[in-house]
Amino acid sequence: MMLRYAIRTLRARKGGFIGALLALFCASALITACGVLLETGLRGSIATERYAATPVVVSADQYVHRITVKHKKGKTKVKHKAKPIAEHAWLPYGTVRTVQRVPGVRRAVPEVTFPAYAVTPDARVLSGPDGTPSYGHAWSSAPLTPFALTRGSAPRLAGDVVVDRALAARAGLEPGDRLTVQSTAAPRTYRVTGIAAPADGDLRRQTSLFFTDSEATRLAAHPGQVAAIGVLAEPGTDPGLLKHDLATALTGTKARIHTGGDRGPTEFPDAAAARTRLVSMGGAMGGTSLMVAVLVVVGTFALSIQQRHREIALLRAIAATPRQIRRLLGREALLVGLVAGTLGALAGLPLAHWLYGRFVEVGAVPATLHLAISFFPMGAAVATTLLGAWAAARISARRIVRIRPAEALSEAAAPRPRLALGRVLAGLALLAGGVVLVVLLGHLHTEPASTPVTYLAVVVLAGAVALLGPLIVRTAVAVLALPLRAVRPWGRLATANLRGNATRMATAVTPLVLLIGMAATVLFLHPTLDDAARRQARDGNRADWTLASQGPGVPGAAAAAVRGTPGVTAATEVVRTTVRVGLDKYQAQGVTPEGLTRTWDPDVTRGSLARFGAGTAALSEVAADDLGLAPGDRLRLTLGDGTPATLTVVAVYARGLGFGDLTLPHDLVARHVDNPLASSVLVAADHTARARVAKAVRGFPGVRVLDPDRVEELRAASARSNAEVEYIAMGLIVAFTAIAVVNTLAMSTAERGREFAKLRLAGATRRQVLRMLRLETAGLLLIAVVLGTGTALAVLTAFSVGMTGGAAPTVVPLTYALVLGLAALLAFAATVLPGRLALSARPVDLASAKD
Repeated sequence: MMLRYAIRTLRARKGGFIGALLALFCASALITACGVLLETGLRGSIATERYAATPVVVSADQYVHRITVKHKKGKTKVKHKAKPIAEHAWLPYGTVRTVQRVPGVRRAVPEVTFPAYAVTPDARVLSGPDGTPSYGHAWSSAPLTPFALTRGSAPRLAGDVVVDRALAARAGLEPGDRLTVQSTAAPRTYRVTGIAAPADGDLRRQTSLFFTDSEATRLAAHPGQVAAIGVLAEPGTDPGLLKHDLATALTGTKARIHTGGDRGPTEFPDAAAARTRLVSMGGAMGGTSLMVAVLVVVGTFALSIQQRHREIALLRAIAATPRQIRRLLGREALLVGLVAGTLGALAGLPLAHWLYGRFVEVGAVPATLHLAISFFPMGAAVATTLLGAWAAARISARRIVRIRPAEALSEAAAPRPRLALGRVLAGLALLAGGVVLVVLLGHLHTEPASTPVTYLAVVVLAGAVALLGPLIVRTAVAVLALPLRAVRPWGRLATANLRGNATRMATAVTPLVLLIGMAATVLFLHPTLDDAARRQARDGNRADWTLASQGPGVPGAAAAAVRGTPGVTAATEVVRTTVRVGLDKYQAQGVTPEGLTRTWDPDVTRGSLARFGAGTAALSEVAADDLGLAPGDRLRLTLGDGTPATLTVVAVYARGLGFGDLTLPHDLVARHVDNPLASSVLVAADHTARARVAKAVRGFPGVRVLDPDRVEELRAASARSNAEVEYIAMGLIVAFTAIAVVNTLAMSTAERGREFAKLRLAGATRRQVLRMLRLETAGLLLIAVVLGTGTALAVLTAFSVGMTGGAAPTVVPLTYALVLGLAALLAFAATVLPGRLALSARPVDLASAKD
């Protein structure tokens, strides 16, 4: 019976349920999209290109491991955790001989991989297709793809090179041509002896250049090591048995065996690392989306049920029990949730594809990590939507179904002026929780820890506004009464409406507060951090000029040439990497120690850089505090390629945002990264030396001499590119909130048709009613601006204190004005347009219409 009545109610009150349907639809789409990203991080496939013809690949372990053993109550518990490293880990060459001796192995092919970029005659450095990397290999490893010559011959001399067909077409190369290659050392000119192509078509994610084995070993700069071993099996060998025999032979080593889909992460470690990033990103987006969705959906259902108070009160008056009312509302919510959840889950799939495409475009996710699509995110979205709709309906109707029928009829005619004690206490609890999060935020010093807390604080404080909204609106109206009443007579009526319908008005204020608070936080979070980092980098850069490269980096030979230039007092090479201390990840830089203090000032607060060199390290204050280290202590870390190292801390510096948390000797870092070329070279010289410096690097393709202002521009552009990921991810949540603003305000205004009709019958014109409506909206908007801005400012200030050490959030006035302009546009459009529609009917018809 209740199900039939629920269906009839939905048919009769379509307009009243459209708002809830839209809110649930958006929530389901967001949850599906975030779930797809999360699932991609957990089990997204990484297809191999380079090892397509190799059934088994042996590589070094690409993870740092920590095993903890706990003894408690006579039981032993062993926990194992692993985190990926940033660079390729290498194997000893002796592993090749071990693999070759395993039964069933026809050939063990050693693989070395290193950056190698072709340079055109006009000194342009050519990357791979669509900006992808370009790698060098030994020609003996060509069968791993397999590559075969289409023209020319294999390289036989150290000055020979074979290029892939796609590169030959782009650069117009033919066998016999001369080609300059920028690799891990100084650029060198080679003779193109041949052009090769894969059997299954050109590679899409990389460009390949092939050298002789000895030249490839020299350029790889890892003597006595191999990046991987391709295992070609004897005909008829069972791959599973071969993998088992290899694992037995390699027991006790750091070698790992990969077959099938596991080969991709070996070839593309950045894609494997992106999985972890996607899990974190999808989880953060999904969690924030879910909290925002709960806030929006509960508010929407509260408004929908508030509009039906009279109907529910009449049902109570004709002997409907509280249980029956709850069942009715629950079934209505489940029906709406089922439709909205299903449609939203279907819409979430193209949304996930769009998000993935944007993340690939901005470089946050490599294209080699393929999107994983399954039923689970959609099923989770529908289930969450159903549960959310049912819970929202039960929460919103908890009072109307508890009170006596007579009280219900009374409250339907005149809303209850006081809030329930439970709602006030819950609101105060959320407010206290928000304050605690803001205080906590001021003590967090790493971006991965502080960013989720930042958004959580905004949502929790907006939740407090939702619960305490009627009290806030009444208090605000008391302040706004004087200016509103100055606009007679409609200002007085607008004031009375705001005060008398505080619950309805508070429901409209909440999404506006969330929109302004969340949008301002998203837009000013990264500028706050980036501006502080740029200030520290600018203040700490003593160099007169900086060498930078449009290719893979600045060769050491270029830095050496600059050091020998008259007038140059120091040239500091900087190479960047990521290291791990335990399992914690830290950004690090390697710098040459000679003349370091003439080009670099990190604002040393403890210790000294005078002893910085081989076997030492300098730490930022944040890293030193986190690790509990001081000058003289030993720092144990894992370098980018998994090599452990123990260094002595000689200095602690304040400008960690500008220069990274760890500063290590250049030679140590360069030996353990995939690309040992310097990302930049800081040059200190007299002001007459610029022309000589430019002449010294003229023979190095792509290397430029930059002024400090140009360096600042490039750093700002890089910061904007990094922030795009956050803007895309959180922008969807802001868009959802904007839809909720329109949805809630439109619902609130549309149900006031009878009120407007009575005003018209009392003598008010359409223009006067609309003016009153605009004054009400302006009052609500002002309240939301104050609350939303205050929320964002409190959260951003705490974030600034924790991350930069100062309460100085970056707020761009024009951007802030655009946020307020968007909020105002949505608010007025969502009230004035439905208001005009409500006023289009004849007043006498509306005033006499049945509920």
